[in-house]
Amino acid sequence: MASATTGSFYLTETVILPAASIESSRFQGTIDLSAYINVPTGQAIAIDMVDFIWQEGADFGQEVANMVNSNGALSAQLTDQNPGTAFVRADNQSLVASGALNIDIANNLATHSADLYPDSFGPAGLSDSFLCVNDLLYLTAGVDGATVDAEVACTVRVRARVVKLSTKDWMAIAIQSTASDN
Repeated sequence: MASATTGSFYLTETVILPAASIESSRFQGTIDLSAYINVPTGQAIAIDMVDFIWQEGADFGQEVANMVNSNGALSAQLTDQNPGTAFVRADNQSLVASGALNIDIANNLATHSADLYPDSFGPAGLSDSFLCVNDLLYLTAGVDGATVDAEVACTVRVRARVVKLSTKDWMAIAIQSTASDN
């Protein structure tokens, strides 16, 4: 389907959840892929791995008890279509990765759950990557069930490769991407 034209490299973006952000607040950032996407040559991006990193305050600590004021969750999604500042349902074809940091203040527990990651479907290879022909990725992060105490940063770290697709494969991915339910 695709052949890699580069080795792996990393792309990052950070979204800030300001202090006092209330439940259901959502914030968005973008990763520009336009330098890697080339329609005439069939050049696309293969996303192999996605990690979400949560840090709080000016010192970028990771003590979750300082992130929110009560039990709740910090959630993030990476998509290749613009959902605005909303999360998409798990069956949306534009969903690249999603995850949440569930925080239980009362019991001093934090649990990171990875709902969907491109690297969780099998051995490393292009057939197990998320192939992207769009020129932007969208990081959406937010808080649920609590209020943000101190400023919280959500950073997404994406491991990707530039790949070459056949015209037929390029068109199939483009059609699937634009036909995605929003």
